[in-house]
Amino acid sequence: MNLYNELRYQLNKTNSAIHKIIAVNVVVFVCVALVNVVFFLGGFQSDVVDSALRYVYLPAQLGALLTQPWSIVTYMFLHDGFLHLLFNMLWLYWLGKLLQEYIGHNKVYQAYFGGGLAGAVLFLLCMNLFPVFAPMVASTYALGASAGVLGVVVAAATLLPNYPIQLLFFGTVRLKYIAIITVLLDVIGIPQGNAGGHIAHLGGALFGLVYIKYLYQSNYIFPAFIRKWFTPKSKLRIYSRNTNIQNDKPSEEEIDLILDKIAKSGYDSLSKRDKERLFKASNEQS
Repeated sequence: MNLYNELRYQLNKTNSAIHKIIAVNVVVFVCVALVNVVFFLGGFQSDVVDSALRYVYLPAQLGALLTQPWSIVTYMFLHDGFLHLLFNMLWLYWLGKLLQEYIGHNKVYQAYFGGGLAGAVLFLLCMNLFPVFAPMVASTYALGASAGVLGVVVAAATLLPNYPIQLLFFGTVRLKYIAIITVLLDVIGIPQGNAGGHIAHLGGALFGLVYIKYLYQSNYIFPAFIRKWFTPKSKLRIYSRNTNIQNDKPSEEEIDLILDKIAKSGYDSLSKRDKERLFKASNEQS
């Protein structure tokens, strides 16, 4: 079995969304690094690879984006150096696994890709709408998984705001405070350099917040009469001679109570029935 088939086998063997996202990011980084080495040994100019990579970075200029529309996805798997990759993957591993435990693999994919796309959209809007960025639009590109990672981080903090996290030198800190501080640092950092990157992070964070509110607290964003317009009616009809049998689908109120219990006392405080109801609701929404 060659290396490619071995990697593919290992990825297919696990159903973990977090492991797969991390694996893709690491493989892309290693491949780019190896190409850099080959070009260096071949005596090519150091900017040859960078020039080629601009076709997969996300350009701030809308005209350039039209010629490389795929970059709105590819940019979120590229990193500017090992530390950039390392910190993103550590964030994703620590908090992504937590989120995955509660809402399942499919929704982690949605949080990551949704955060990345939202970050790209906010980056493009701000770079083209605010006059302060006009001189740099033509030469500005976005790259990195940070927007997708922030989507996952803020989604976890929105779902489990009081979840305790042990931090070196700080002790136990609730997850919501970690998310708030991270977002504030991005806001404060906009005028201090890498403005486009900080803006993309905020787009990802906003998506993570809205995504969890939509999944479990839909009334917070959309009133029931509006949500009805966008919810297709099921064509499936179930008939039973026993008229006392009730629909076993967990209600929104029931799921909210379970999530409140998790936020206050942790997942271990749930009864067996609570865990089954939460699992059922997660599968129905996947």
